[in-house]
Amino acid sequence: MAKKTAPRRKKAAAGSVGLAPADTRPGSNEVLARIARDVESDGGSVIGSYLDPYGGHGLLVAALPIDRVEPTPYQRDPSDAHVKRLMTVIEKIGRFLDPLIVIRHGDRYWTPNGNHRLQAMRRLGAKSVIALVVPDADVAFKILALNTEKAHNVREKSLETIRMARAMPAGDRESAHAFEFEQAPFLTLGFCYEQRPRFSGGAYQTVLKRIDDFLDVPLAKSLPAREARAVRLLAIDDRVTEIVAALKARGLTSPYLRPFVVGRINPIRFSKAASFDFDDVLDKMQKGAARFNTERVRQEDVARMGGGPAEEDAP
Repeated sequence: MAKKTAPRRKKAAAGSVGLAPADTRPGSNEVLARIARDVESDGGSVIGSYLDPYGGHGLLVAALPIDRVEPTPYQRDPSDAHVKRLMTVIEKIGRFLDPLIVIRHGDRYWTPNGNHRLQAMRRLGAKSVIALVVPDADVAFKILALNTEKAHNVREKSLETIRMARAMPAGDRESAHAFEFEQAPFLTLGFCYEQRPRFSGGAYQTVLKRIDDFLDVPLAKSLPAREARAVRLLAIDDRVTEIVAALKARGLTSPYLRPFVVGRINPIRFSKAASFDFDDVLDKMQKGAARFNTERVRQEDVARMGGGPAEEDAP
């Protein structure tokens, strides 16, 4: 397989793309009118509407009853510390300035990117929340691209991705949702984190990014395949955990121990090949872990590891 190269982005001339300010007025728009009626019937209030200046898609600005707004069911759990920080900021400035993005789902409104802001407003006792209502329901699956309020760690991205995959039509090909899923390894790691919440997926990312590609099969077939891959990875991690424990017993207490061990058993770390067979690489990793000799590891070996420790991804 030839190595993929990113397409070169063409530089756009200034002011050459999208709509001029006057063109963002939606005029007569049947879709927005229908959504507006739905919002009003749900107890909300439509504040305005416009066409987004880049793609020309219609959007509503609305105040929604806060008890009708929910996070999409497959996204990460909110960080209590981040919610409290948002509450403090909102109280301090006395304003809620960052509308949620929502899609209407039944008589509820799902937000793919605003759960922390939503929870902060709920805890503050707010009656309503301002939102951009998007008619296109598929936006609910663009969660990783839309979420800019708090950086995801590997655990959060992986869990969200596997939840999204389960919520999508089983007949959809996994490869067709590469944008929504962002990286193929997140699907495999999602199963790992479901089985082992404190799994250290960051330690395996380097090798997985090179061997774990999107599968060009329906999700009904790809999800069982992903689960089988996760089972293999967890078996390797069981042995890695034993090795780390043995190294700690010898007095090696560096935070780099796990990525150091995974790096040592990674059979492709020095390979310049562009493609690999997933099962073949994991077979070699498992054999490497089985014969790993902890007595031959010195403190200076670990010290030369460099970089940052793998995320522990604590829940």
